Amino acid sequence: MTSRDDLGVVARPTSAGRSHRIRGLVGTGLVATLAAAVATTLAAALARAAGVDFAIPDGGETIPLSGFAVVTGFFSIVGVAIAAALLRWSARPADRFLWTAASLTVISLIPPLISGADTTTIAALLGLHLVPAAVMVPTLTRSLRSRTD
Repeated sequence: MTSRDDLGVVARPTSAGRSHRIRGLVGTGLVATLAAAVATTLAAALARAAGVDFAIPDGGETIPLSGFAVVTGFFSIVGVAIAAALLRWSARPADRFLWTAASLTVISLIPPLISGADTTTIAALLGLHLVPAAVMVPTLTRSLRSRTD
């Protein structure tokens, strides 16, 4: 919602307009967070039914299904906060968010690789990191683009 006059000066939206855009983004992000948590938990349940035990050798514990939902929800909310900050302070929020989210997704793949778990658990965990990214990143990027046009 920016406009240019004949001199090329950009008129920024008012604080009320900016607040409305951020609230819309956060609403979209919260719905996507719920969808990502459900999708990840369902995928983990399917992997568990297929025989993946999700046992991590360091602590000797098995990751519970609720753990997938909680961690997905937490980091999805972090992604929404990053998107909102970029919408507020970046000239190109969608592009910046896409690069940031892609970088953080790649970084998130490191812990499963160094966990010491068996191969099936590692493969499942890698896939389960990509499930919420496949929900959150396109949704928030699209939402950012529609709010800056």
